[in-house]
Amino acid sequence: MIKKVEHVAFIVTDMEKTISYYSNMFGFSLRKRRQNKVRDLAFLMHDQQPGFEIELIRDLVPQGGYSDKGIVNHLAFTVEKIEAAIQFYKEKGINFLSETYDTANDGTKTIFFYGPNRELLQLVEREESE
Repeated sequence: MIKKVEHVAFIVTDMEKTISYYSNMFGFSLRKRRQNKVRDLAFLMHDQQPGFEIELIRDLVPQGGYSDKGIVNHLAFTVEKIEAAIQFYKEKGINFLSETYDTANDGTKTIFFYGPNRELLQLVEREESE
């Protein structure tokens, strides 16, 4: 049985830039970094989500092609107020893929943007249950 989401992994092209991006934009910190002959790996954690990590993988030796959309389609971050979050991240330099957020049938609000390696990222505001 699944107990929790463990981590998401992204293939990256610039490890330092990616670590800095997730640290400065979203408050992640580097838990561990290691390297072998073929890969540079970094594991990022967040104080608000102690059981979840982002694994960053940079191939030092080419391992073959990856899909343009990557192995993972997107990583979503929950926010309390999407309008405030959009404004906050625009001021930090994020360019969103749409002018405004989408609203699903259940009231969930979402908006997409790209990370430093063109990984697809999303902000999500869930409708409060009454």
